[in-house]
Formats: sequence, structure tokens, C-alpha cells
Amino acid sequence: MTLTIRFATENDVPVILDFIRGLAVYEKLLHEVSADEAALRATLFGARPYAEVLLGEVEGRPVGFALFFHNYSTFLGRPGIHLEDLFVLSAERGHGYGTALLTRLAQIAVERECGRLEWSVLDWNAPAIQFYQKMGASPMDEWTMMRVTGDALQALANS
Repeated sequence: MTLTIRFATENDVPVILDFIRGLAVYEKLLHEVSADEAALRATLFGARPYAEVLLGEVEGRPVGFALFFHNYSTFLGRPGIHLEDLFVLSAERGHGYGTALLTRLAQIAVERECGRLEWSVLDWNAPAIQFYQKMGASPMDEWTMMRVTGDALQALANS
């Protein structure tokens, strides 16, 4: 069976949300998912899209996705791509679909003259870390990701 990779359209929003929830279940973070179809429709396909989605399909059946957006490196003076989510259905793993999605995303980064392709991975997710290292990725051990969200974000905005 051959994998086809394409950019998602607005009609794919229910599938995208299912993949997001599937990833959240795998990462034990389903309780943090507040996204719904309306939010995804507005932020992915509205007047100002904030991210893009690649869908992997086998015979028209979605098996995985990659959601990404551009960032910028001041040191390189070039854009980059941040991979927010990469997910393949558990029953579909081991066929190279994750590799194909990541490879296609690297091709897009090169086509768009990006200087970097980067993402985060949970410390406990050893299978993903091994997969990414096999693909040539290196951990950024000297960097700590910081986040402001919820009430703290509102407080910072109001300060």
C-alpha cells in the first residue's frame, strides 16, 4: 500500500481534530485538549492561517499527520519550520509513514529556503526520541522551553 501525502483542506478539519486527540491520548494529555472544529477551521483555514497540515493517506484513508508553522531565526536571518505535531495511528506504525511525513516536511523546508526544522519531544517518549535521532535530529540539551499560558498569559498581557 502506497502512502500519499497532501496538504489538508478545510474539509479535513474533523480528521485533524481526531489526530490531535489521538496524539493527546498517546501523550497522556487529553485533558489539555480544548481545540474544537470551529477553532481549527478559523486558525488553520481562516483569513490568517497560523499553521499548515500535511495528511498521510493510504488508499484515501488518513493514517497520520504533521502540523507545522514557520518561525524565524535571527542568527540565520532565515525562516524555519516548527513541527508542532507528528502522529501516525498506532495500528499504522512501522510502515515508514512517520518517516515519509518528516521527509516531506524537510523537503518543504528546503523548498522554502528555511534554515531549520525543529520540534519538541516529551522526555519520556523514548521511541520517538530514537526515531528522531535515527532521522538525524539532535537534542538541544542546553535549551529549556518556556511557556506562558492561561491566567499567567493574561496577567503578563495586562502588566
